[in-house]
Amino acid sequence: MVGKDHPAAVSLPRLVIAAPASGHGKTTIATGLMAALSRAGHDVSCHKVGPDYIDPGYHALATGKPGRNLDPHMVGEHRLVPLLLHGARDADIAIVEGVMGLYDGQIGGNGFSSTAHVATVTKTPVVLVVDISHASRSIAAMVQGMVSFDPSVRVVGVIVNKAGSPRHAGEVVSALEATGVPVLGVLQRDDGIVAPSRHLGLVPADERDDAAHALDRLAAQIAEKIDLEQLLALARTAPDLDAEPWDPAREVHPPSDAAASRPVVAMAGGRAFTFRYAETEELLRAAGCDVVTFDPLTDDALPEGTAGLYLGGGFPEVHAAGLAANAPLRESLRAAVTSGMPTVAECAGLLYLCSTVDGISMVGALEADAVMTPRLTLSYRSVVVPTDQLMGVAGTRVTGHEFHRTALVQPVEQSTAAWLLDGAGHGIGSDTLSASYLHTHWAGHPQMAQRFADAVHAYVPGTSGLDTPARSSQALDQRGPADRVTPGAEGLTFHGDAELAEGLVDFAVNIHDGARPDWLTEALRTSLDEVGAYPDARGAEHAIARRHGRPAEEVLATAGAAEAFSLIARARPWKRPVVVHPQFTEPDAALLAAGHTPEQVMCDPGTGFALEPDRVPADADLVMIGNPTNPTSRLHPAQTIRALLRPGRVVVVDEAFMDSVPGEQHSLAGAPLPGLLVVRSLTKLWSIPGVRAGYVIGGRQLLDDLRAQQSPWSVSAQAIAAMTATASDQALAEAAQRATRIAQHRAVLTDGLTELGITYVAPAAPFVLAKVGRGTHQQLREVGYAVRRADTFPGLDDGWIRIAVRRPDTTRKLLATLRIEGPWT
Repeated sequence: MVGKDHPAAVSLPRLVIAAPASGHGKTTIATGLMAALSRAGHDVSCHKVGPDYIDPGYHALATGKPGRNLDPHMVGEHRLVPLLLHGARDADIAIVEGVMGLYDGQIGGNGFSSTAHVATVTKTPVVLVVDISHASRSIAAMVQGMVSFDPSVRVVGVIVNKAGSPRHAGEVVSALEATGVPVLGVLQRDDGIVAPSRHLGLVPADERDDAAHALDRLAAQIAEKIDLEQLLALARTAPDLDAEPWDPAREVHPPSDAAASRPVVAMAGGRAFTFRYAETEELLRAAGCDVVTFDPLTDDALPEGTAGLYLGGGFPEVHAAGLAANAPLRESLRAAVTSGMPTVAECAGLLYLCSTVDGISMVGALEADAVMTPRLTLSYRSVVVPTDQLMGVAGTRVTGHEFHRTALVQPVEQSTAAWLLDGAGHGIGSDTLSASYLHTHWAGHPQMAQRFADAVHAYVPGTSGLDTPARSSQALDQRGPADRVTPGAEGLTFHGDAELAEGLVDFAVNIHDGARPDWLTEALRTSLDEVGAYPDARGAEHAIARRHGRPAEEVLATAGAAEAFSLIARARPWKRPVVVHPQFTEPDAALLAAGHTPEQVMCDPGTGFALEPDRVPADADLVMIGNPTNPTSRLHPAQTIRALLRPGRVVVVDEAFMDSVPGEQHSLAGAPLPGLLVVRSLTKLWSIPGVRAGYVIGGRQLLDDLRAQQSPWSVSAQAIAAMTATASDQALAEAAQRATRIAQHRAVLTDGLTELGITYVAPAAPFVLAKVGRGTHQQLREVGYAVRRADTFPGLDDGWIRIAVRRPDTTRKLLATLRIEGPWT
């Protein structure tokens, strides 16, 4: 019989995707399975064991449903099945991603809150994802141990990940037959899904512009490599569940007055505030509130009718400059909080309400400052409400978790604490405010949602002055004492590194911001063993020649591109040297130093600074041009540059950034053309500006002229080591990956500039030339950003800036700062 105390059994096909330990690839494969099943027409509900917010963001992207968490510590063991069924309403399969190793749970809790614990409570079969990259037959012993360790955990399948070869995979699969656990699929180490796994656990989906495309690729790989039909059959072996789905309407209630209006709770979202549980919003709506998301990076006012604030988790320290730049919203929030508007601020929200984060101005509603620390705080917490306040009555015990790398500078006064943690004050609380590092799951503590909603209903909008928010007349918010640095050298000798000063974020220097490869670092260290002998660059020249398919005699190693330009300037008594501009000014400086007077030919900004060979004087005997050009980022077609070649003329092409172009399209380094010299630099892509390493490729007679000008042993042992290492097949593969990544990161910058209405030149290099208006360069310095001034490049003025490509999170901070400056011309 089915009655109030005997809910109807619910059939829900489901699987837990687990692993023996972290790092086996379960996040990637679980997300890929969700995406593959969704794209195959299944209605997939997505769940995550533990308190994590980031993985559910990818789950939501893969399935189109909210990502939900199953965590006994946060919500209580008895709520796991109801919450699972709530998230899986109308779904035909549920996929649950585990956490850490299968049996790893709360420290000292004997496996409490582990994946195995959740699988047992929810009666969900388990599929193990196992990284086999460092073993073969031993994998079977490990799987057998996982199967037999706890008989209540039903392991029904294995997915083999990171196989080195088909033979390696066959050995593992053969050994696994003895365990009786079927192998559902084999993924090779080079299947192209390792990189997404590396990023999934680091950057929220809302901050990754390529997340949807990465999931499409991942879904296709999973569908090809894993037997989805067998996996579905195993999911259908899950027993029925005897429970009613969780319902927020049974947990909270709106005011008794049915005619009462629905006040607005403004919930922080966007790139800086990505952490919140789906059930939080559902509880607030069930309690009679409307929830409206606002973006602290872009919105200059709170939603109309705001009567409550919920500032969840995220990375405000990453987006600090962008948040600081939005002065109008900060002022509105400060007025709202200080007026007594009910406010919950968890972790990121706490930081945002502080006066400063690492010296950058925040809302200032709290008299507190926060700083980054080297130590990560990651732990479950059990806290007590110290006094009757917004989140509960005195003595109420609440469970939650912390995950942060910042700390408050000042200790929390126990008399104003939001919680007591081990007897000490934690966070800041009052009748209208709860701000702390603690993340709470309101499905586990619905009374907190009710108290907050009741306070929101009781608040009278308008008392905070939100109808007429204070607006800043400044285009860019001041950080305090300005880092005003007046560049020293001017004109042709000015270099981007002169832009840098302590405290400035570097968008000025075109050095790749990725980590230097270990193999390159090792080569540089090993080169120290050679410093006792005079350096011999012939080995490096042979390696470079092989890399470009040229004879070794057509390669000259140099101490960077700067030496190359100097050698070219002194090589011959040039009669009419021409430099095509705008471009890097070192060729002009080298020609002037050699006693020549270079003539400048200007490209037209109206054509995107395209090269027009007919504009170069016919009798020019030396023509120097960049490709892709610094600072315009323009990539000239190879055939257009070839049109500059003619008898009696030398054409020098500076390809310092060509290795950052995917496929090195339009490079002439491999083309043995009479009168052509190609200059290359290793400084940029490989992040080694302290090692002056470069080379020139060209005809033997031309290179003999350059060698005659070169000082003996000008190329150091370290530079030789760098040239040799970066010409290897391993280096070329790494360079291709870096070039692709640069293009992806550059798209974040150009997409943002497009959204802002900022004109820029179609880029091919790891920098973008943007027209932002006069004075912007200095204004950006005053709020902490160094971009390359453009008025020292012939043909450009102060209305342009050159912006180096950086990681998306860093780029978005700059874009958020620029956002309030428009309109752009």
